Amino acid sequence: MDTQSLQAFLAVADSGSFSRAAEQLHLTQPAVSKRIAVLEGQIDARLFDRIGRRVTLTEAGRLLLPRARQILVMVDDSRRALGNLAGDVGGSLTLATSHHIGLHRLPPLLKAYTGRHPGVRLDLHFLDSEQAYQGVLDGELEIAVVTLAPHPDEHLEVVPIWIDRLCFVCAPDHPLVDHERLTLHELCEFDAVLPGALTFTRTLIEARFAAAGLTLPVALSTNYLETLRMMSAIGLGWSLLPEGLVTSELRVLAVDHPPIHRPLGYLVHRSRTLSNAARAMLDELEAAREPAAREWRETR
Repeated sequence: MDTQSLQAFLAVADSGSFSRAAEQLHLTQPAVSKRIAVLEGQIDARLFDRIGRRVTLTEAGRLLLPRARQILVMVDDSRRALGNLAGDVGGSLTLATSHHIGLHRLPPLLKAYTGRHPGVRLDLHFLDSEQAYQGVLDGELEIAVVTLAPHPDEHLEVVPIWIDRLCFVCAPDHPLVDHERLTLHELCEFDAVLPGALTFTRTLIEARFAAAGLTLPVALSTNYLETLRMMSAIGLGWSLLPEGLVTSELRVLAVDHPPIHRPLGYLVHRSRTLSNAARAMLDELEAAREPAAREWRETR
């Protein structure tokens, strides 16, 4: 099996489309079809069923899928290990980050990194933290800089760099503003606008309310914190936002509850050989680590 055929197989399997796979690989659709045909000939089995416009994996395709990922990860790992021997910091670095971190935390760090290592080509992906976790686990991403999961996978090295304090906020004309001190129970009498149900941040918030025997009254949700800030500012509900996002258009609520913090940091796969470019990026991240993040890790 050649790696190009395996890459084409994964692209079609992940996208569910030969045409989208061709766009992703910068190939023509016939070229992708030819690579799949070569692979099917090598294993003497059909990999996809084509029913109308739908493309689905056959039993053979489902069996090959995890093995194909593993083979390509091993090939990339070998290339990196050999490339590292020269000691040069160059080549491509595949890095994923969330929109919030990419906008509010990473810019000065990326500026410093690219200035020190002009030979590195950054392949930057903006993803939800949960998607980035899976990308590192699958070997598609070298590094992710994201909101850290409450219970990280044991195959990942997870390091906090910053700690976000989450503030209870609402619009200036919201009824909650009239309360000098609020309980979680009183908050639950009003609609909330919060991150999506499957996000790490939402899981963290829900755990605090569940511990008090409460269910969050979520009216609207989105994974984009800037959008949550807007929805809260126009009175659609109270919210929890990182301290750095709280502006004059919002009012911070005094809530009788210990502060809620969320860790932000990087993760890499423990079994992956990192490129010199990736190691240099980890050095930049470690240099930027806040004292609170060091304390947070020591208490875990």
